[in-house]
Amino acid sequence: MSLSILQGFSKSLAMTVLSEIGDKTFFAAAILAMRHPRRYVLAGCLSALIVMTILSVAVGWAAPNLLSRTLTKHIATVLFLGFGLWSLWDAFHEGESEELAEVEAELDADLKANSETTRANGKGDDDAKKKNRPLLSQFLSPIFLKAFSITFFGEWGDKSQIATIGLAAAENPLGVVLGGVLGQALCQTAAVFGGKSLATQISEKFIALSGGVLFIIFGIQSFFATVES
Repeated sequence: MSLSILQGFSKSLAMTVLSEIGDKTFFAAAILAMRHPRRYVLAGCLSALIVMTILSVAVGWAAPNLLSRTLTKHIATVLFLGFGLWSLWDAFHEGESEELAEVEAELDADLKANSETTRANGKGDDDAKKKNRPLLSQFLSPIFLKAFSITFFGEWGDKSQIATIGLAAAENPLGVVLGGVLGQALCQTAAVFGGKSLATQISEKFIALSGGVLFIIFGIQSFFATVES
């Protein structure tokens, strides 16, 4: 593995883990896994995040070809420093587990609506159909699609997505993809198998502080980095 790939990989891995632990999509995966089969929830959440990571890296990789490399570098620097200050602000001004309560309320409302629909349809017929489904169609089940859509649209436009775009513009795209995918896999697996108990034990303030410091370090590095011709 070349130095540029390793650098992109390590930065992306660290950024992803610190951005996603305690994030809304992390809590959503943890709560969904308590209510539905874990393999469907993990497959849906992880698929959405892998697609989002690849799309973000593709945008970041294309940016230097659409804009000048100097301008791209300045934009990445501002993004990193801005997100760093934003994370530090969140650490000192937001209460613990606010996002957990918000996600739980949203999923509870959704669960009530779905349970009423399920009662109207025959549950016995659904169980019989599930046994006869091929493997692929089981993974394209409503649970998989629900986990995918909640995670994908919850992550769209999120701080971590935009930061991934900035990181891909400044670092080796392949390294950023590999680090991002591994980081997402670690976070989502922890959320799905650790459950809500893990989510409630996470110090959101510590994660926000660590993420803020990391973003600021990336911003300083980007500021002093030389622009390749």
